[in-house]
Amino acid sequence: MRNAPLMSLADIAESVRYGYTASASDTEIGPKFLRITDIVPPQIDWNTVPYCEIDEKNFAKFSLAPGDLVIARTGATVGYAKLIRNNDETSVFASYLVRVRVDPDKADPGYVGRIVESDVYKRFVRSHISGAAQPNANAKVLSSFKLPIPKRHVQIRIASILSAYDDLIENNRRRIQLLEQSAQLLYKEWFVHLRFPGHEHVTITDGVPEGWEKKNALNVMDVLSGGTPKTSVPDYWNGEIPFFTSKDTTDYAYIFSTERTLTEEGLRNCSSRLYPKDTVFITARGTVGKINLAQTDMAMNQSCYALVAKPPLNQQFLYFAMVENVEQFRSRAVGAIFDAIIRNTFKLIPFVVPEIKLIDMFTNIISPTLQQIDVLSTEIRKLTQARDLLLPRLMNGQISV
Repeated sequence: MRNAPLMSLADIAESVRYGYTASASDTEIGPKFLRITDIVPPQIDWNTVPYCEIDEKNFAKFSLAPGDLVIARTGATVGYAKLIRNNDETSVFASYLVRVRVDPDKADPGYVGRIVESDVYKRFVRSHISGAAQPNANAKVLSSFKLPIPKRHVQIRIASILSAYDDLIENNRRRIQLLEQSAQLLYKEWFVHLRFPGHEHVTITDGVPEGWEKKNALNVMDVLSGGTPKTSVPDYWNGEIPFFTSKDTTDYAYIFSTERTLTEEGLRNCSSRLYPKDTVFITARGTVGKINLAQTDMAMNQSCYALVAKPPLNQQFLYFAMVENVEQFRSRAVGAIFDAIIRNTFKLIPFVVPEIKLIDMFTNIISPTLQQIDVLSTEIRKLTQARDLLLPRLMNGQISV
């Protein structure tokens, strides 16, 4: 590996192409339409990727195949990339993405893809981006990244080692999804369909069981704001305190790692407080309505709200209630240019508070589920860290394969 030739993505690419311009649709009117927001999470969740309409000629140009690399070329997530793995989804890619199709005669796409997905590649792109308000990187910059190209059997071995980590991460992610789905189904059964224990003996008046209260979301939770310390002061940044923004959301309950971190001094000079574990975060601008639980103490910027349940509600109940009601928040988002949730939005969202004994019963049932999700989320983080530490050592030959 130490003597492996360095080659750029352009050198080993069969083609480099900008994406297709179309309108995304939730209706199945054509192939899946992969966008920047779909490649930011650790794995692509094809269930949430929308569709688009496209003719046969353009489909041939913009279709995605296993082994393709798709890279974000603009915005805050510039340099984020995904290797398209084997999947049954017919898909094309959007205009703010660049597709690099690796020539399999020149390099193994699995090996190249796992390097391009890593922070090694993100750091390269960020050191070359231009654009003031909106960072941009063109295809020439994105494909100028150089990586060692060892003998084919070494590439395949490295890809196999990293793939084992990816498989474990994906297995944990799927287990988390199943656990969350089971808890959310229980919430829906009890508090939406009103089939809670003992419901047969409870009188329903105006759609609400006896002993329950009709309120709005602002009545039942504290809606707290965040802020950002001056980015021009280095002493405020790169400390030990996670700094949550809309870019850090995950597709499962808990969030631990954030792209940016604060120092203690940064927190003192920030209008955000330090929010404790199990604080519910909801993104309020940009990507509206993403909901996570803090897995550790963290601060938060002004594009989100921190939600703290008022008694008799608790944080676990509040999380599942917010997930259930998030579409109401999205539908009421306002803004001339970008949709946003504002504090007054919470006044518009109906919120029914069940009897405390039901809240406690639900919490006792789902708490072990959330504890399992907590453990699995930690395992994902540790596996990701181990994989990311291993990659540069494999690349530079420190670890022989």
